Amino acid sequence: MRVVIIGAGAAGCFCAVNLKRRCPDAEVIVLESKTKALAKVAITGGGRCNLTNSFLNIRSPKQAYPRGEKFMKRGLKVFSNEDTMEWFEREGVRLLTQEDECVFPVSQDAMEIVNTLLRLMQRLGVRLILNTKVTGVTVNGDNDFTIATDSPSGPSSFAATHVVVTTGGAKQPLPFAINGAELETLPPVPSLFTFNIADTDLHALMGTVVEPVTARLSGTKLQAEGALLITHWGLSGPAILKLSSYAARHLAEHDYKAELSVNWFGEQKESEVFSILTDIQNGNPQKQLSSEYPRVFNQRHWFYIINKVGLTAQKRWQEVGPKQMNRLASLLTNDLYAITGKGQFKDEFVTCGGVAFSNLNLNTLECKNYPGLFFAGEVTDIDAITGGFNLQAAWTMGYIVSQSIIEV
Repeated sequence: MRVVIIGAGAAGCFCAVNLKRRCPDAEVIVLESKTKALAKVAITGGGRCNLTNSFLNIRSPKQAYPRGEKFMKRGLKVFSNEDTMEWFEREGVRLLTQEDECVFPVSQDAMEIVNTLLRLMQRLGVRLILNTKVTGVTVNGDNDFTIATDSPSGPSSFAATHVVVTTGGAKQPLPFAINGAELETLPPVPSLFTFNIADTDLHALMGTVVEPVTARLSGTKLQAEGALLITHWGLSGPAILKLSSYAARHLAEHDYKAELSVNWFGEQKESEVFSILTDIQNGNPQKQLSSEYPRVFNQRHWFYIINKVGLTAQKRWQEVGPKQMNRLASLLTNDLYAITGKGQFKDEFVTCGGVAFSNLNLNTLECKNYPGLFFAGEVTDIDAITGGFNLQAAWTMGYIVSQSIIEV
């Protein structure tokens, strides 16, 4: 058995370790085009590595995985978030679950995860070859592959009984041709990004956080809840990042131009917010709007809001008429912004699209028509919201491929 894994990211390295551990006699080779393995893991979570999530706030896989949820519903039963935590803890990594249910190393250092995997690969005898770009894979027959590379110093080709493609997200569905195989692919597009809003008055509120809000795209059913952060270019925070994940394909098709609706009171209805405003008015008729207002806002943000409906900070609550109260309640639950473009996480960015799951056996991640050819990680059409879910998909998929190769 000679297994060539293309891509030394989370899915590829995790697959290599688990495969070699369970089948020591197998020859396992990991090819990586970059100078370092696990480069994306090293920077994820701001360099702290949010390696999984407790899933306590997730009602169904669809909530965390806008694409790939059918696989993850099965996959998590084979290798779950609890399994991930136990796996790394057995290797000496102490873990911490935060209040937001995100799981990090106690060290708050992503390199602890990177070094744990690299140490295991070396100890188990996994052959890691860096600076080697794969230029093509040829399917010669069942469990018979040739992998061509552009390596200036090492072998220009490798023969393999099994090929595992874990090249991650990219601008193209696959970074190289797979000769002799017909695969359905979906064009990749960014999946986690912030929204550009062309409003200088809003930008002046940079650093302001409101929680919880509901953010939705007007004219669609796409929405997300959570904290919202105002930035010097527009809007960010968990609510926006989750919405960008749910709406990735829709926004790409509309050139990242859309209308965003923000309910600053989360899931509360306009009538409920009207009652909140009425209570403030009745309890503080002589006070100015500048001194009494809903405490979900800081003062600068409140001034920005009331200015949008034609009210001033000096106005007294008893002077606010019914029509103005209605307009204010409407704005607070349906504050509209024109999205003019997107930001991104640069090196950390996630994409949707890639190799379609229609090609794969959902139990094994092996190609239905090409025995011995597997795909795992973000190279497939799977992606998740923020919170450790993308890395969990990588661990789950890498583990299942390692198990499938041994058991087939």
